[in-house]
Amino acid sequence: MSKNSKVLNLKDKISGNEVDLSLCNLTEVPVRELALFPKVTVVDLSCNNITSLPPEFCNLTHLVKVDLSKNQLTSLPDDLGNLVNLQHLDLYNNKLTNLPVSFSQLRSLKWLDLKDNPLELGLAKAAGDCLDEKQCKQCATKVLQHMRAIQEEVDHAREKRLLREKELERKREAKQREREAREREARKREKAEEKEKRRKEYNAQKAALAAQEQQKKKSEEKKKKNGQAADKKVAVESKPKPRRSVIGLIFKLLLLLLVGLAGVAAVCRLTDLQKEAFCLPINAAVDDGLSWAKEQQIVLRQLVQNLSTAAKEFLESTQTSKN
Repeated sequence: MSKNSKVLNLKDKISGNEVDLSLCNLTEVPVRELALFPKVTVVDLSCNNITSLPPEFCNLTHLVKVDLSKNQLTSLPDDLGNLVNLQHLDLYNNKLTNLPVSFSQLRSLKWLDLKDNPLELGLAKAAGDCLDEKQCKQCATKVLQHMRAIQEEVDHAREKRLLREKELERKREAKQREREAREREARKREKAEEKEKRRKEYNAQKAALAAQEQQKKKSEEKKKKNGQAADKKVAVESKPKPRRSVIGLIFKLLLLLLVGLAGVAAVCRLTDLQKEAFCLPINAAVDDGLSWAKEQQIVLRQLVQNLSTAAKEFLESTQTSKN
């Protein structure tokens, strides 16, 4: 069956604002076809084999009355509360055990039938028997109250979960901030240590350069002083050189003269020339010199003897004074 035929068949089942799809052996709700007729507010889907409602069913917000009795429904969509205009809902004789929490949002609901469903105990107690119009209206009121209480519990649990998650997130953020603060402090400390290390190295290099410069200055001053002293010494030593050279020359001349005289004296004393006229004064001078030397030798011996006697007397007197 094509989509057009489905639409045509659905149009054939519409009467005013109502569409009757009961006893059609349906296994699913024709949501797309129903959405094409927004003026249809009453839908009868009873006595079919529908096991679930698609999520798109909750978009049919124009629905006011829905009959889903005598089907095989085991659950309802989570967003059923979107049907804000729904006033009448028949769920008689299905396989429902619970209702979605959003059911509490059906604020327009005035009539509800949940008979012959395996409802959980709390929901079954709130639903009651629903044997007449009054009981079905009470069922709607009490089930809405029950679902609102569940909604509050769910909201409270969700709020607690959110608070717990926020607290955990806050703790994680605090730990993250603390870890980041420690890392920043560690980086700051490392930078400070590195800076202090560079400062010490810089100061050490500066001190080494200053010491080298000071040593260089001292060396230059020492060299300068030594140079000045050397210059003075050279100046001082350079001045006597001519004198020393003159004295040396004189000394050499005297020595040559003495050697020459000695040679002449030796010639006049030891050779046959001693009887010559020019040797007579020389030999006489030599004899006088030898006589003078002998006299001086006697005087020297007498002086040494006197000094020895005096020293002996001095030692004896010193020993006597000590005793």
